[in-house]
Amino acid sequence: MNERETKILDIVNEHKKIEVVKLSEMLHVSQVTIRKDLDLLTSRGLLIREHGYAVLNNSDDINKRLAFNYDTKLRIAKKAAALVNDGETVMIESGSSCALLASELAYHKKEVTIITNSAFIASYIKDAPSCKVILLGGDYQKESQVTLGPMIRLQVADLFVDKLFVGTDGFLRQKGFTGGDMLRCEAVRNMAESAQHVAILTDSTKFHQQGVVLQFRFDQISSVFTDEQLSIEDEAVLKEHHIDVYKV
Repeated sequence: MNERETKILDIVNEHKKIEVVKLSEMLHVSQVTIRKDLDLLTSRGLLIREHGYAVLNNSDDINKRLAFNYDTKLRIAKKAAALVNDGETVMIESGSSCALLASELAYHKKEVTIITNSAFIASYIKDAPSCKVILLGGDYQKESQVTLGPMIRLQVADLFVDKLFVGTDGFLRQKGFTGGDMLRCEAVRNMAESAQHVAILTDSTKFHQQGVVLQFRFDQISSVFTDEQLSIEDEAVLKEHHIDVYKV
């Protein structure tokens, strides 16, 4: 995604709905160019096109979350991708930052294998020429496009990888990271049992939110990738628990 397309996402996120003519004026390019950009963003599910307008995708799915703070999440994904070597096998759980990480690995690394329970991620990187994807089976959760349940635990029991990358829904300074869905948290904890290191990918807004169920205790996390807006207090809590913090 180029700089202009990222700016379009930022503008539409701010206004929720904006005219194509206005976008053209704000970005100093032709309406034809804007429409081409909007076609691309719409094809990725990041925006919705209405006659003469670009509209924020309000559906409660991963495409909407991808559009929110896209540039920040992409920088987080690139930072995390730098820790993965060509030819490595990694696990990636669902989430918008994780989807961007999967794309970075699939299109900019060589012969990487990605094990995931996210059907969205598997589809998102399906055209990558040298990336192998192993999609874990299980009970399918339509809204999040992930597989869950006891089959996840059975499939990962005999798998061993160095890194598992996960997203999160919230944070508690006294406990650790939290999730919004009990079954998804259970699935990712099962995946974590087969990984040497667990890395959280999240923009700093999640540190001001709280999920309904504990996802990971501090001692289960090796590293956190986030942005520069992480508060000094929250960073201190992470480092107190010997968690590596990478900010972009």
